[in-house]
Amino acid sequence: MQTTIYFVRHAHSTYTPDELGRPLSNKGRMDAERVTECLKYEDIHHVVASPFKRARQTVQGIADWIASDIMVEEGFRERQLAKGPVEDFDQAITRLWQEWAFSYDGGESNLEAQKRGVEATIHLLEKYQGKNIVIGTHGNIMVLIMNHFDTKFDYSFWKALAMPDIYRLTFDGMHLKDVKRVEIGP
Repeated sequence: MQTTIYFVRHAHSTYTPDELGRPLSNKGRMDAERVTECLKYEDIHHVVASPFKRARQTVQGIADWIASDIMVEEGFRERQLAKGPVEDFDQAITRLWQEWAFSYDGGESNLEAQKRGVEATIHLLEKYQGKNIVIGTHGNIMVLIMNHFDTKFDYSFWKALAMPDIYRLTFDGMHLKDVKRVEIGP
């Protein structure tokens, strides 16, 4: 039985030190409306999201469209990079992608974050077999999950993501059959 997951990387957010409560920016809110328009006709059955506000806000429109609540799933939260801010984000994230078992103090390694995200994904594949599921999440954890199923989804792929971005993953049971980028439009 075929199950389809639409991974939605959140739209642009307004920076605040409150990672959990950081909201979408004005541009992000407009882009979230475009995400909704894009997904309206995909016969979505369930909407799941990271607990982070920006991820939930990005998929709220499609949840409203199908008259459903968003199921919040911790497994789709963004990876914890470190206990506090890092001096050079690009350097820090590059190292994590080069050394999968490495983690900064208080942070998650790629292996740890990937395991968390894959467990959440497999749970949904089992629970909603044959359904179409939207998952509002974050770029890094999304690509780590995708990498588990196909290693071509790597650091370079992550660097090239748009904000927002949508990828449709089609599964036959637990086997990834196809991945397609969904064009959000102008």
